Amino acid sequence: MIRFRTATAAVFALSLAGLSAPGPAALAVELPESSSSVKLHGFPTPVERRVDTFFSDYRNAVLNGSPESARMVRQKYLTADLNARLDQWAQTHDADPVFRAQNVPDSWTVAQGDSGAGHTTVLLTEHWGDGSTLPVDYQVRVPDLVIDDLENAPA
Repeated sequence: MIRFRTATAAVFALSLAGLSAPGPAALAVELPESSSSVKLHGFPTPVERRVDTFFSDYRNAVLNGSPESARMVRQKYLTADLNARLDQWAQTHDADPVFRAQNVPDSWTVAQGDSGAGHTTVLLTEHWGDGSTLPVDYQVRVPDLVIDDLENAPA
């Protein structure tokens, strides 16, 4: 899937530049063999961009010390049901329910996951200053790009 999207984008870019494109086999040879996470520096999907934007906006609101702004970001991107579960978890654990910690991750990566039944999963991996990581699967409704579940989210 990643290889096809990349090859399609390359052919499109070459056609805009007025150049002829090599065949798909030639493009495939130039692409890395690994199907590891697609970082946002590549060709992100709308769902990857949505999760990345949510996480970035939420992180910035938390870093700015604005609980109300963080709540507004969650209301914009998450379903009411997921927000309620996250609020309950935060109250029980005295920690941020999105980061599932009392501090803020230093960075993160996103990668497209599986799709089906109107949903797509995006793996967001939080990277912490001590070198540890925390992977979280975000489930996104495809029609409206609303996040409706987090795997590893509070029950």
